Amino acid sequence: MKNSSSSSNLSHSENHALQPLAQSEDTFNFAAVLKGRATSAHTLRAYFRWVDRYLHDTAGLAPTEGKARVARMQALPLKLLLSVLNATTLRAWLGQLSAEEKGKQSLGQARAAIITLASLLSEAEILDDYTSAAMTNVRLPRAEAGQRQGRWLAVEDVRDIIQAAEAIATSPAQRQRNAVLIRLLCIMALRREELTDIYWRDLHTQAGRPVLLVHGKGSKAALVDIPRVVLHSIEEWASMVFPDGNVEPDTPLLRRIYKGGRIAPNGLSTDAIWRVVKEAAQHAGLGTVAPHDLRRSVAGNLEQSGVPIETISRLLRHANLAVTQNYLSKLPRENEGALLMADLLDLDDFS
Repeated sequence: MKNSSSSSNLSHSENHALQPLAQSEDTFNFAAVLKGRATSAHTLRAYFRWVDRYLHDTAGLAPTEGKARVARMQALPLKLLLSVLNATTLRAWLGQLSAEEKGKQSLGQARAAIITLASLLSEAEILDDYTSAAMTNVRLPRAEAGQRQGRWLAVEDVRDIIQAAEAIATSPAQRQRNAVLIRLLCIMALRREELTDIYWRDLHTQAGRPVLLVHGKGSKAALVDIPRVVLHSIEEWASMVFPDGNVEPDTPLLRRIYKGGRIAPNGLSTDAIWRVVKEAAQHAGLGTVAPHDLRRSVAGNLEQSGVPIETISRLLRHANLAVTQNYLSKLPRENEGALLMADLLDLDDFS
């Protein structure tokens, strides 16, 4: 009888493991079911970020990041979740994001994250179909199309933020880690999500040239040439991470640094990368600068210096030139007609 009972319990446990929709009667494992919907790791992280933001803005939960955010997505509180998942709250929240001047792309991704959550809850028969359908009918508020304009840093500003990223470090290891991080953003135009996906195995040599395998959006990958100044920073960082010279290829390139200066085995989160850029920008006196502003600045400065759009497009790893042209069209342009008119009139400003 005892063996039979044990076998029965095991069978029940295995059956429960195959149904990850709810960890208990009170929580919902969004992380488990979303893997069947999300097209890439980037989408997965983005949806986690927007759901976390939604719960913060609409239910008052403290924001999370990194492992804490993943843990929250694995056990979303159902009672609280169901109290804020409705069309009225979603519409108001999207309006709030629009008031914060979020671009059309960000608003669309935020809407998709919450509607996907509602749809998965409906499939699990936790949320009624009527509420889920009503949320699907919520349209985006008016917003500017394409990328938000954001910041476009001049070459001098980019140089300043590179130096500042190292200056804000509190240990030699953090200083060298920041040097690699900021150069990958400011020189190689990587997205912060791409930084978290770089492992030591992604460093290669092709036809005698050092290259980096970048894992981009939508499961796309591309090889990008590594400039000498970036390669030198990576080599210095490698000597700190692997003092015995034995590189572990399946470990993350960028690591957390403990308060005492010791290098952690786990990689940096996208939020940690954002903080480094934010603190470096403030130290350099540049105000608010986002990681994507650095990618935008690479594109803008290359275009201004006369680099062909085909070269810029390859670096940004866009699907086609039309995407790059649209991207560059959002950069601020000189509008100097009034200055030229004043010169034509030749009026004395002080008369």
